[in-house]
Amino acid sequence: MQSTTTPDTAAAGGARTGPPAPVGPAPRRSSGRAWEWSLAALLLAPNLVLLVVFTYRPLVDNIRLSFTDWNISAPIANPIGVANYVEWFTRPDTRTVLFNTLVFTVATVGISMALGLALALLLDQRLRGRNLVRSVVFAPFVISGAAVGVAFQFVFDPSFGLVRDLLARVGLSSPDFYQRPGWALFMVTFTYIWRTLGYSFVIYLAALQARRADLDEAAEIDGASPWTHFRRVLLPQLRPTTFFLSITVLLSSVQVFDIINVMTRGGPVGNGTMTLVYQVYRETFVNQRAGYGATVATAMFLILLTVTIVQVRVMDRGQQS
Repeated sequence: MQSTTTPDTAAAGGARTGPPAPVGPAPRRSSGRAWEWSLAALLLAPNLVLLVVFTYRPLVDNIRLSFTDWNISAPIANPIGVANYVEWFTRPDTRTVLFNTLVFTVATVGISMALGLALALLLDQRLRGRNLVRSVVFAPFVISGAAVGVAFQFVFDPSFGLVRDLLARVGLSSPDFYQRPGWALFMVTFTYIWRTLGYSFVIYLAALQARRADLDEAAEIDGASPWTHFRRVLLPQLRPTTFFLSITVLLSSVQVFDIINVMTRGGPVGNGTMTLVYQVYRETFVNQRAGYGATVATAMFLILLTVTIVQVRVMDRGQQS
């Protein structure tokens, strides 16, 4: 006779209890992951192809050309090793170009971000006509840089410009912006800040409108002063926005070309407003030295890469602290 075992008797006899063991082969998880990887590769492939074709391949070609002596109209580039880099480091105008780039970049990044934050704090308040003022502040950013440069040529013209008329009203003479390198650099820096101020303003305004209201209420209840509230409550919330702006505005400032080309063309005397990106253009297309122009472009890339890495590490340390 066959004996049957009930669950109670099985449990009493010390048999294994619980859900029954699964029957059949284990599910294949590798197939699901393979499908996810395939889908990710399919979606990322177009962007990766565009990056390789239009970003990384030109970068590699530029580095390769920096080791050659190539007239842009010649069919052959002659390899010369590191001669272009030796020339760039030893040329007397390299220090002037680096100084102009540093002054222009630091001034445009620092002033545009500071003024953009100040305007965002002001126009985030409940003021009459603030939407109109917001539009006026942002409008120059959508105007062509070449058009802005042409307009500001008349503003800074020492003979009949707007600046001359304003200074004449208080008994002062206008500086010769087109003959003195220092004033010429100030002119293009001011023009670029006026054009790009709206970008920093809009980004900071969006960050202010997305900040946490409970922290503001807590600071108000605790009786924090406006400066303490700004430094202890508001600035920490704006740290990611500040980091984003510091990188994007920096990259945009270093690569500015249109305003300098329209207003001064790297002059007026010697290399008064010559920056790295404008030197790349002049050496490549004016002096017909594409190999040396590629050397300047490679140096600019390495400088920007180093500065960006430093910014990322400083941001990471700030978040950890």
